[in-house]
Amino acid sequence: MLSEGRYFSWVTGLYWTFTVMTTLGFGDITFETDWGRVYTMVVLLSGMLFLLVLFPFTFINFFYAPWMKAQEQSRVPKVLDPTISGHVIFTHYDEVSIALIKKLKTFKISYVLLVQDFTEGLRLSEMEIVVMLGDLDDPLTYKNAGIDKANLVASTSSDVVNTNVAFTIREVNENIPIIATCNFEASEDILGLAGCNNVLSLGKMMGTSLSRRASVGKANAMIIGKFEELSIAEATVSGSILVGKSLRETKLRETVGVSVLGFWVRGAFHTARPDEIITANSVLVLAGTSDQIKAYNALFSIQKDTTYPLLIIGGGRVGRATGEALEARNLEYKIVEKQKERIKSNGKYIYGDAANLEVLVEAGINNAPCVIITTHDDDINAYLSIYCRKLRPDIQIITRSTKERNLDTMHRAGADFVMSYASMGANAIYNLLKKSDILMVAEGLDLIKIQVPDQLIGKSIASSCVRQVTGCTIIALQQKGKLILNPEPNSVLNKDDEIILIGTSEAENIFFKKFG
Repeated sequence: MLSEGRYFSWVTGLYWTFTVMTTLGFGDITFETDWGRVYTMVVLLSGMLFLLVLFPFTFINFFYAPWMKAQEQSRVPKVLDPTISGHVIFTHYDEVSIALIKKLKTFKISYVLLVQDFTEGLRLSEMEIVVMLGDLDDPLTYKNAGIDKANLVASTSSDVVNTNVAFTIREVNENIPIIATCNFEASEDILGLAGCNNVLSLGKMMGTSLSRRASVGKANAMIIGKFEELSIAEATVSGSILVGKSLRETKLRETVGVSVLGFWVRGAFHTARPDEIITANSVLVLAGTSDQIKAYNALFSIQKDTTYPLLIIGGGRVGRATGEALEARNLEYKIVEKQKERIKSNGKYIYGDAANLEVLVEAGINNAPCVIITTHDDDINAYLSIYCRKLRPDIQIITRSTKERNLDTMHRAGADFVMSYASMGANAIYNLLKKSDILMVAEGLDLIKIQVPDQLIGKSIASSCVRQVTGCTIIALQQKGKLILNPEPNSVLNKDDEIILIGTSEAENIFFKKFG
């Protein structure tokens, strides 16, 4: 400014700097004296304090934060929407609950998951899980969850927590069905005394399922589900006269009356086709009456060589249950276990790590017809499947998968059959919902009873092309209160009839999209 012939005091310079840098402007009223400009700077500084500090703090603390809290609380409410009824109440979020929630969403059945931690509730809410905040040992929690209008309570936590949950629920509702899982055999009676209607020992169930897949000893068709008079069975065919034949050539319907719905090959369900060739790795899925299943066993049951014991890797709950199930079939087995406290002195245990070749050789890997991998760690199970397949390309490998998403991984690792702990538990609980129109008979295989769709009225089963178009199979008809099993292809579908379908979840979705 001196170059312009003008002089200003240092206060005026500071005043000019503040008014310019704060972008507040000079206004119409300006002071000419230094003291006036000092006063203006005080006002500017206080204005900056309010604008940049106090006003944002006030807005965030009294407006934005309460609004955000209200939004979060709406996602994790303490009281369930009173319009919801017929729902399932979950008390624990685990692999079984995850699989069951997926099933419930598919069939549009309401549910709510009780959480005790608000942060955990927010995390689950972001995953589109319906949650409600409440303590599991507080009777008010279950009242707020609509216990009187619920269809079922599923408690899949520890045995102690499940007992407390059941006992607490019985304070407010004596009739609601309570299904609980248990880890220890001694807990079954206690859970029943606490008020549970059904207690599922998933370890035992998994062991039985794994042992049933072993293609040794007497290979019978085993019933896996029932729908009124209709029985659904699975039959391994390795070593039988059916191997190498097409379904048309077997003439099973003509000889014993059963229908072949499809077959499992390495965990995938294939709908039955007349020209499909049955391989040694196929597991047939049959439909018929109990007598027809017995007739099948009388003709095609085979006794396989049991010279060498089967090999079970893992001596935990599932491993021991698998051994007991094999023993019930009079089959010899060896269990490899690396935890010394689990070793029993019955001559059936081998102490050591299954990743060690010497341990596996001692257990009989070179001659065993089948190896069943039962550890609870999916990573270890995949690792051991690869290892056993490398050591014995011809051995039958059956493994357990804790997480549903790892099924395909296990098959790629070399397993012939994989049983999902999560899916098995979810299917068992779902079937106890007592839905008369839906029954889950196996991993990814459902039985559905529905009214004949308008598009199919007046058509025969053959002309409806349901199997060809959707992959579902009509296995029974309900006509005038009478159940007709394995109806003939020329059977006509009438308006008031009901049809019973079987198919995978994908096939069902195609059916409903096509025929409504």
